[in-house]
Amino acid sequence: MLQEINHGLFLLINAPAAPSATLLVFARLCAAWLVLAVPLYLVVAWLRGREGVRRVLLEALAASALGFAASAAIGALWPQPRPFVLGLGSALMAHAPTPSFPSNHLTGIWSVALSLCLHAQTRRAGLALVLLGLPVAWARVYLGVHFPLDMAGALLLALASALALRLLLPGLGALALAPANGAYRRLFGPLIRRGWVAY
Repeated sequence: MLQEINHGLFLLINAPAAPSATLLVFARLCAAWLVLAVPLYLVVAWLRGREGVRRVLLEALAASALGFAASAAIGALWPQPRPFVLGLGSALMAHAPTPSFPSNHLTGIWSVALSLCLHAQTRRAGLALVLLGLPVAWARVYLGVHFPLDMAGALLLALASALALRLLLPGLGALALAPANGAYRRLFGPLIRRGWVAY
């Protein structure tokens, strides 16, 4: 029953055989490039942030790593085929026939985003990244490389990863901060002295 709903929603969202060229370009940009906003935010926030923010960023990175590890385990233990492997709908973006559930792109985006949402000083950025994940989710279904259920799975996995890091290992970010700051200050010493990036 759930698979029937999943397939039905996929066919509603998936592109027709001859989609609008403009919409196709937009979908491909969303599917492949919007995810880069996450590492870009993390780098800029680190370079401009103080220690409290950097601690949160390290926690968000750890949540993302946990999410990716759990996603890989799920894919290995319960591999679900992608729509094009089943011959379902239109596939308009090249992709290896790796397990479909859950979406790694969305697991990465939403693990970081939801981890940031758990802290007052980064909540607005986290909410922005949560919203950024929506066009990515739409595009990857529209282009035929994922099912809607893959996106729902990514959201639940990301939430579990963010909460696990926040509730079970609340001191991890603080523990990693000193060595991370030390490496950063050695590498960026000249820029720090010029005042171009934060100490």
